[in-house]
Amino acid sequence: MAKTPDSGLYPLHHCKILHMVRHGQGYHNVAGEKDFGAYMSYEYVDASLTPLGWQQVDNLRNHIWKTGFASRIELVVTSPLMRTMQTAVGVFGGGGYIDGDACPPLMVEGAGSSNHAAITSANCPPFIAIEWCREHLGVHPCDKRKSISEYQPLFPGIDFSLVEKNEDVLWKSDVREKEEEVAARGRTFLNWLLTRKEKEIAVVSHSGFLIHTLGLFGKDCHPLVRKEIHTEYANCELRSLVIADRSAIGTNLPTTDFPRGTPPGPDVPSDYDDVKNLEAEDKVASL
Repeated sequence: MAKTPDSGLYPLHHCKILHMVRHGQGYHNVAGEKDFGAYMSYEYVDASLTPLGWQQVDNLRNHIWKTGFASRIELVVTSPLMRTMQTAVGVFGGGGYIDGDACPPLMVEGAGSSNHAAITSANCPPFIAIEWCREHLGVHPCDKRKSISEYQPLFPGIDFSLVEKNEDVLWKSDVREKEEEVAARGRTFLNWLLTRKEKEIAVVSHSGFLIHTLGLFGKDCHPLVRKEIHTEYANCELRSLVIADRSAIGTNLPTTDFPRGTPPGPDVPSDYDDVKNLEAEDKVASL
């Protein structure tokens, strides 16, 4: 028996395309896979990408250019931790930086525990770091960030102006953020994205943040769709999603809608009474 279609319909200017990415493999991931207790070690504070992590970054970069959507991305938002910023600039940046380039580097040579070459900010979208999309906070030192003043010389092409405190005041050594708190932070982050003018945005974040945030969605979908939304992310995995601004949080105006012909003429619809009833119902619902 054929399944009955079940769809949602939203105005295009109230929707955005989000390319959600988890960072590449970090040194803490390798240690944690061998012994989960390694996540408690201060050896892995703000862990960098491994050589394999950088290879994953290169593979994802090749993918986004091969599939053709790289040039459509208008903004890259990253968590302000070493591994996410390395992933963000490696995937969505402008490629190798050459001394004397007119544009500054997104990342200088050897940033973090890495011998990776510098990456240019030429021919790429703007990059913004924001705390809302950080990993599950607390207890695990790998999720503690360094000071912004340490990051800025390493990532001169990333905008850190939305990070309010130089030092990390969010991470606590003895208090683990509750899962519902991570999800609430994620909701705040997505609502902020809806207020942005950009229509196609890449977000580079962490597994815990992504699973708890995206777990808020999909409950009204078919199990197969819900599974796509809720499945955990592998290192350097990208999934593209559409988010609809159903509460009109954003202020973006339509760019493709055409309101009516000019000059106007008589255009009373044949089902005029039905149209007036729908307009009246919408007006009541908005009160």
